[in-house]
Amino acid sequence: MRALLLVMASLLALSACSSNQFLNATASDSGYALSQNVAFDDTGLKLDVYAPQNAANSPVVVFFFGGRWSEGVKEQYKFVGQALAARGFVAVIPNYRLYPQAHYQDILSDNAKAVVWAHEHIAGYGGSPARIVLMGHSTGAYDAAMLTLDPEFLARAGGNRSWVRGMIGLAGPYDFLPLTDPDLRDLFGPPESYEKTQPVFYVDGNNPPLLLMHGGKDETVDIKNTNSLFDRVKRAGGAADKVIYPDLDHGRILDVTAVRLQRYADVMDKIDAFVRRVTVGNAPTSAQPPSIQTYVPPK
Repeated sequence: MRALLLVMASLLALSACSSNQFLNATASDSGYALSQNVAFDDTGLKLDVYAPQNAANSPVVVFFFGGRWSEGVKEQYKFVGQALAARGFVAVIPNYRLYPQAHYQDILSDNAKAVVWAHEHIAGYGGSPARIVLMGHSTGAYDAAMLTLDPEFLARAGGNRSWVRGMIGLAGPYDFLPLTDPDLRDLFGPPESYEKTQPVFYVDGNNPPLLLMHGGKDETVDIKNTNSLFDRVKRAGGAADKVIYPDLDHGRILDVTAVRLQRYADVMDKIDAFVRRVTVGNAPTSAQPPSIQTYVPPK
């Protein structure tokens, strides 16, 4: 892992750009068809679709980016779309309204509409509407978790939680009360409803399978969030897997999904195996008991 950090630090110093910019610049333009700026709701929000060549009835991964619910655009995550397409998955990456123009209910509503769009239209891009998995990093993992655990947001958008075959969360905040920062108190207000903004509140044991991944060196989102959600699901008898990467921090756990960095950790291998497992057959494969893994890098 030290080699990964040195590689990233030196390359970023040379390129004088952000991690995402560098990873996007090194992502291949071949092997997939990119459909950009596809409108998915009546407010003008758009999404990008990365479809593998010769995709047919392929699993679909809808990816929600992070950024404290206040920053980020889909174009910054080309490396994620390319990495998913390289595994044979149709990747959908939507934009959504951001704080302070939007509050958490609005953000979840936008992302729910993107899922509904995928269910209704993804067959035209080679994806299967019956094989949809939600994925997110950081606050995007919160969005994916809420749509997976609380059926109401998809229902209000005209969808159904039964469409979701599984959820993948990278370094997500799922249990982060009390709220002390003024922007978060406003984003998730009113105060009397704070508890209902937490994904852990909606665990009922009937959730689609979850894959929860977190870096041991994460100083942005406390690892207790992943531990708490996993423990809640386990106690409720639901399906979840937890993987801890002791040497990864908040950003690197997403960075290593990029094709050129996958040799430094098996994050994408775990994602690949999970997506294939939960999208086989007519229902999510959730029979196996919850599991906990700690990644040990090869010597």
